[in-house]
Amino acid sequence: MNDRTHSTAPLEWHPGGPSRVPYRTYVDPAVHAIELERFFNHDHWAYVCLSCEIPNAGDFKRTSVGERQVIAVRDTDGTVSVLENHCAHRGAQFCQKDHGNATELVCPYHQWSYDLKGNLQGVPFLRGVKSDGRINGGMPGDFRKSDHGLTRLKVEEWNGVVFGAFDTSVEPLRDYLGPEITPWYERIFDGRALTLLGYNRQRIPGNWKLMQENIKDPYHPGLLHTWFVTFGLWRADQKSSLVMDAHGRHAVMISSKNEGGKGDVTQGVTSFKENMTLKDTRVLDVVPEAWWKGPTVTMLTLFPSVIIQQQVNSLSTRHIVPVGPDAFDFHWTHFGYADDSPEMTRRRLRQANLFGPAGYVSADDGEVIEMQQAGFRQHPDYQTVSELGGRDIGSVDHNVSETLIRGMYGYYRKVMGV
Repeated sequence: MNDRTHSTAPLEWHPGGPSRVPYRTYVDPAVHAIELERFFNHDHWAYVCLSCEIPNAGDFKRTSVGERQVIAVRDTDGTVSVLENHCAHRGAQFCQKDHGNATELVCPYHQWSYDLKGNLQGVPFLRGVKSDGRINGGMPGDFRKSDHGLTRLKVEEWNGVVFGAFDTSVEPLRDYLGPEITPWYERIFDGRALTLLGYNRQRIPGNWKLMQENIKDPYHPGLLHTWFVTFGLWRADQKSSLVMDAHGRHAVMISSKNEGGKGDVTQGVTSFKENMTLKDTRVLDVVPEAWWKGPTVTMLTLFPSVIIQQQVNSLSTRHIVPVGPDAFDFHWTHFGYADDSPEMTRRRLRQANLFGPAGYVSADDGEVIEMQQAGFRQHPDYQTVSELGGRDIGSVDHNVSETLIRGMYGYYRKVMGV
């Protein structure tokens, strides 16, 4: 590994500000450690799961907030707790199943048991063992089970989505999203019951921030993705807008599908395949839904941990789980609405083939992120250039801009103390 990526010097930033990001930001373990502390452990909400994944009392899902593994579990009173997956005794990650149902949480190492809210309820040999008329061993007399529960996160469950925060003083979730982003969140999560359709997951050999960037970047879809530019799912000539919150950390890319075909925006674009046709046109059997109210695509990036996708009839969350500075796990959860017709459910599933690790579109993103990470490691003293549309930061009414990336790094610089 190149020793230049292990610098302990302060993170220096190009005078160009948020439009120029040092390569070192993506490869330095010291920078990554600070990011985990400031973006995942303090002051920020993180996506945990969909409510429909844990509908019944005792249902649990193992997931992560940053690099810390957690368990989301629904209690008998209907509430959801999010608990860190390590035993308060000797630290074992006691939950080894991704999903399940339980009446209690038990560590296999020494059988310490917890209720579904994470309270310690059972300790073997708490008061020792009687032998030869004596009590041998046991915990000290001042040991109190109430002092040894699991780490509990602050939780909000909002219209079918569970969020958690290690920092219990974090602002309310609605304030965290802000008035600019909340209407787009509630457009998808409008209170209707959700239904789980399936999962994909992959490990991408690139820095976790690159996926946030990728979905804040409307520059590439009409250039990189053959499906988008050829079939009109996302192109530079569509009616579009880019919206960010007041901090620049969250954003939504909004666009309306056109019919594709040859035009000014396809001149010299190698990904455009004019003669490409589908053998099974049902993959793009798009049926407008009343709740769309116009846009056929909205891509929400809630910083730092999740992307919420509506791409025509396909719906999914994309959970970002960092794995050191050089990789992240990417968990896709495809969903629909409980009142969908069987035909709409099949349509959502067919269109989901555009996305995921081997998706007709999304496979491209994983590949280019790997290419980026290789370039960053090659010369960490360089910097990126994100100046399409100028250097200003703010919402715009077109998609020929990198303003959302600049907004994210404007916020990043403040939190990182650059």
